[in-house]
Amino acid sequence: MAKKAVVLLSGGLDSTTVLAQAQADGYEVYALSFDYGQRHDSELDAAKKIAERASVAEHKVIPMSLRSIGGSALTDIDMAVPEEESKGIPITYVPARNTVFLSIALGWAEVIDADAIFIGVSAVDYSGYPDCRPEYIAAFEKMANLATKRGVEGRPVRILTPLIDLTKADTVRLGLSLDVDYSSTVSCYQANSQGEACGVCDSCRLRIKGFVGAEIADPTRYVR
Repeated sequence: MAKKAVVLLSGGLDSTTVLAQAQADGYEVYALSFDYGQRHDSELDAAKKIAERASVAEHKVIPMSLRSIGGSALTDIDMAVPEEESKGIPITYVPARNTVFLSIALGWAEVIDADAIFIGVSAVDYSGYPDCRPEYIAAFEKMANLATKRGVEGRPVRILTPLIDLTKADTVRLGLSLDVDYSSTVSCYQANSQGEACGVCDSCRLRIKGFVGAEIADPTRYVR
């Protein structure tokens, strides 16, 4: 039997690369996306297309409303998305988002008896979010294996982060080596209904930096 993995798939550059890496590593992929009250649905539309194209075993989109607690420019439409580089932890940080997402991924991993959960966090070229750091991932993995049937039975679920030490340019190069089509991904915090990117938010700046650093033509569709 093939080993199984739950892959968190947002529809963006990083998570799509991670999905391709999980498949290259021999995992049967179960993709997991979240309709959590984000500013637009374009990334979810992209995630559905990416999952279908990758022929994943199953793709779930979990509805929830992190908008109901607010606290982030990604879930509160009254807060403007910064278009200049922020200092410290930016207002686009969604409180506890990765903890919530990983917890649901862990539940699904138990149900399907998955061996691993993949998440596309990076601690190199990133926005400074506290839940993207290696120490956070290590702590969550420890907690996960204290709290689950697999863990107490001695079959721990691994939290795998293949991009954690990569620059955005390294990620782009990795994805291209895995035949990822980045033209179908949406990373922008405020993409329009056609999936066109603003080109000025923090996520767009990091994405642009990645393609420039990799010396690869940027296939992103930007608002003209």
